[in-house]
Amino acid sequence: MFSKRFNELNEVVSKCKFSSPDRTLSEVQSLQIFHAFLMQTQEKDGTVFVIGNGGSAGIASHFAIDLLNALKIPAQTLYDSNVMTCISNDFGYEQVFSRPLDLLLRPNDLLVCISSSGNSQNILNGTAIAKSKDIPIITLSGFEPHNPLRSQGDLNFYLPIIDYGLVEMGHFFLLHTIIDSWNFKLTSNETATQLSHAK
Repeated sequence: MFSKRFNELNEVVSKCKFSSPDRTLSEVQSLQIFHAFLMQTQEKDGTVFVIGNGGSAGIASHFAIDLLNALKIPAQTLYDSNVMTCISNDFGYEQVFSRPLDLLLRPNDLLVCISSSGNSQNILNGTAIAKSKDIPIITLSGFEPHNPLRSQGDLNFYLPIIDYGLVEMGHFFLLHTIIDSWNFKLTSNETATQLSHAK
């Protein structure tokens, strides 16, 4: 069973679709653009905000820790239980990310959104706030190919399968690879070119 599941994960990740708003990207291009966004955030003293629900929240927390600890890039997840329960109680769970992001997002920040289905309204509301502030967005989604989150990012990773376990493991693998490949990132001179093509 373990070997079968591993082979399924390998197949799903190998079929990952990478895109920007106006074009399909290769795996190499997507890695370069992700690194370029992180470099831009780091160099301009921004913060990476990472959001997700359930299992995706765990992945978001792990990615934020890796950004802080391994890459020395400021990152946070907005998962303070008091804040989340306050906002969900007063305004509805759909606003648990968008209301804090509306106050906290600053120029040079970056928003990373993780949702297996790509349908979570609180994640979509968060992207709407980021767009209104012209903050770059990176999305990771799965399930249906036309899920709404997949069209919201300046860079999008999509796993084509309806299986929570495989999509979550795939997202975790993709984000860990972003961290592990950091030493091979682009030089600063190449960053602007990659970002201009992504947006």
